[in-house]
Amino acid sequence: MPRRKPPALLALAAPAAALFAASLPAAEPPPFALVIHGGAGVIDPSKMTAERAAGYRAGLAAALDAGYAVLEHGGAALDAVTAAVRLMEDDPQFNAGRGAVLDAGGDAELDAAIMDGSGPRAGAVAAVLHVKNPIELARLVLEKSPHVLLVAEGAEDFALEQGVKLVPREYFRTAARQQQLEEARAAQHGKSGGGGTVGAVALDAAGRLAAATSTGGLTNKHRGRVGDSPIIGAGTYADDSCAVSGTGDGEYYIRQVVAHDICALTEYRRLPLAEAARQVIHEKLQRTGGEGGVIALDRSGAIAMDFNSVGMFRGARDSHGRRELAMYRDGR
Repeated sequence: MPRRKPPALLALAAPAAALFAASLPAAEPPPFALVIHGGAGVIDPSKMTAERAAGYRAGLAAALDAGYAVLEHGGAALDAVTAAVRLMEDDPQFNAGRGAVLDAGGDAELDAAIMDGSGPRAGAVAAVLHVKNPIELARLVLEKSPHVLLVAEGAEDFALEQGVKLVPREYFRTAARQQQLEEARAAQHGKSGGGGTVGAVALDAAGRLAAATSTGGLTNKHRGRVGDSPIIGAGTYADDSCAVSGTGDGEYYIRQVVAHDICALTEYRRLPLAEAARQVIHEKLQRTGGEGGVIALDRSGAIAMDFNSVGMFRGARDSHGRRELAMYRDGR
């Protein structure tokens, strides 16, 4: 039969245990972070006026802070990326939602995707013409349907079934995008407009990752062209280790499944996130002629924002106090 400790020893043991526990370092709170982009291949620095730069920075800052506020109040990564992208869809400076570039027929055909890495679960829409916030419809596909991707009229039928109010095509057109379309028609080729595809990736305090991307694609594109943004694994991807949103030459991103490739390199080859992004963007993508960039997050809170174009509108904020906005490689 085990011997009992004398009461005096028990009385001494309790304060000693408490003292030992108090001497241990406090556990670090789990990290959380949000990263956003407003498109790669941005305006040539020599043509960027101070007024336009301030406008882009203000738009990025509003989206970054809106998404981060969700995380700061204990919200989910999926809600954070939705909030950030929705704000950029409503900002006509960016190529998503209102102010998206126009196709050969003069309309804004819109694509979007969202992915919850904890499932993983995904929802996407493509070639929609009347949806004010395509990222919200993509999320409804994720949450309210058994499908991953809905397109064109079928996607808009689903929107109506879910109570989403459609808007007229004129809502999306702006004078600046109309001018870009006319210039592209005169040059007889499709091209990206100023500003670009928008996206966000987030890590919440529960360790969940999410990614979201929304775009109008290319100016003067053929009707029905779908880029990489709504293609899971190409322009948008998240699992339980990594989340990526891309922006750039969509056809190259699709052929090389850029977003998934970055996550695969971190998981299977154990590459640091920044190195995985560098290899894909500066070696694999660039070698085949693809231009663009990515934003990425991993489960530790590591952030990558890399691009091989002249610039990429981007921003990052995390629970360690980091907050930055930039357009060009030198940090401007």
